[in-house]
Amino acid sequence: MNWYEKLNQYFPIEEMKSKEHMELLLKEQREVYHKDEGEHHVLMYAEFEQFIFIDYLFVSSNARGQGLGRKLIEKLKNKNKPIILEVEPIDYEDSDSEKRLRFYKREGFQHASSIGYRRRSLATNEVNQMEILYWSPTNEDEETIYNGMKKMYEQIHTYKDKQLYGESYEAVEKVLTYNENNEDDMLRQI
Repeated sequence: MNWYEKLNQYFPIEEMKSKEHMELLLKEQREVYHKDEGEHHVLMYAEFEQFIFIDYLFVSSNARGQGLGRKLIEKLKNKNKPIILEVEPIDYEDSDSEKRLRFYKREGFQHASSIGYRRRSLATNEVNQMEILYWSPTNEDEETIYNGMKKMYEQIHTYKDKQLYGESYEAVEKVLTYNENNEDDMLRQI
């Protein structure tokens, strides 16, 4: 099974980029967009000057619990930049979503409570709400994480979208929102 089939079997259709989209990113954005794959994993990520965005992280079911996911995250943490990723909200009928969130929490990722993320899928036309998680070696504030997400959305998620899908994703201002009051509330609770 090739790397794209592994991702496509694991991630919901509304979260998947087309194979052509990812191959184009790997070819035309190779200074930013990367693939790390092995027999039991696929990691797709974008590394910008100021941060890293994990696009997809897949570890095969027969390799889970052996520390492979942790090693892949550690490899990115060693670059000493904030790491940002999107996850679907916990679905208590899908144990994988809960396990995924627990894994990232164990790895020191925080929930960006001030960032809202709702994107219409070009594959299903449904609006998907996602959670933003981040890890930062330098305690970046959520506004910095939000600005990183905006950059990533415009340079990775919507890269040549009209050409690839026949239509464009929604503008970043419609998809991502920032409510600094949520971050202030979180700081007061600490």
